Amino acid sequence: MSERSFISRGAASLHVAYDGPPKDYYFLLLPRLTLLAFTSAIEPLRIANQVSGKALYRWFLMTEDGDPVTCSCGVHITPDSGLVDVSRNAAAFVCGGTEPAGTASPRIVNWIARQDAHGCAVGGICTGAFALARAGVIRDRVFTLHWENQPSFTEIFPRLEPTGHLFEADRGLITCGGGSAATDMMLGLIERDHGKELALIVADMCLHARSGAQGVAQRSAYSAALGSRNPHLIAAIRMMQESIETPRDILSITEDIGISRRQLERLFKQHTGVSPIEFYIDIRIARAHALLNDTELSIAEIAAATGFSGTSQLAARFRKRYGKPPGAYRRSWSEVGR
Repeated sequence: MSERSFISRGAASLHVAYDGPPKDYYFLLLPRLTLLAFTSAIEPLRIANQVSGKALYRWFLMTEDGDPVTCSCGVHITPDSGLVDVSRNAAAFVCGGTEPAGTASPRIVNWIARQDAHGCAVGGICTGAFALARAGVIRDRVFTLHWENQPSFTEIFPRLEPTGHLFEADRGLITCGGGSAATDMMLGLIERDHGKELALIVADMCLHARSGAQGVAQRSAYSAALGSRNPHLIAAIRMMQESIETPRDILSITEDIGISRRQLERLFKQHTGVSPIEFYIDIRIARAHALLNDTELSIAEIAAATGFSGTSQLAARFRKRYGKPPGAYRRSWSEVGR
């Protein structure tokens, strides 16, 4: 690993009564990782060192072969090394991003399993949980990943159920949903290691409003966009999201939440501009879109997983939303990647 100083200069300072060895974090960068999630994890460590004036943390970057890796945004990152085994006192994070189902090679999967077997804490950032699951390290431990990729994850790993929380830490497994959730995760680890005061000043230095402790939910793509706190509307959307493969009748939804169909129609028109049926179909089409991007499922399998009677029905709805049928959409991405 490269030799460098892990303490940068800055005006803010805080006395931290710790004189032990630094905690080492290793970040395995997968192809097309999300840059925001990665930097949101690493910057709190740098700032903790800066404000304390001590090397509380060290961080090292790895790729499978030691060559530079390209992020989803096109930025290239040069690592410190290829894969190396880490000590039991360190932690190793897998940094994922787009196309998570196909970016972890067998060699990477074996490396993750070996670190876990040796007692090293392992973690996943953004979609890193895909690689962790392939390595068999999640088992019965609580974990999470970005909400956008959870539908495809559960299709590939039906026995593993991620939470919708910003981050999770359970018996040596540390995961987060990516984006600024990585900052919340690292602030939690900093608070665990060196107290709340340091975590607070690091958050302030990041200009980051802490979302709270472990267990805080990732913002729902729907409830956040709607900006509504109407319990009936939120309950209806939740029921729709939980019944994708076998869609429910709108009338049964209204009966469960205790309002009339006319009232539900009015709520959806007011807050979304579409009817409940249209909104429900849009949720299912969005799920099909995610499965097309993140899995190798056939179009027929995707149709079945999203509650459509066949590929033709899915294709008609998909074309209306995305301008082309599912097969053509998938081929267009294949051509871009050549």
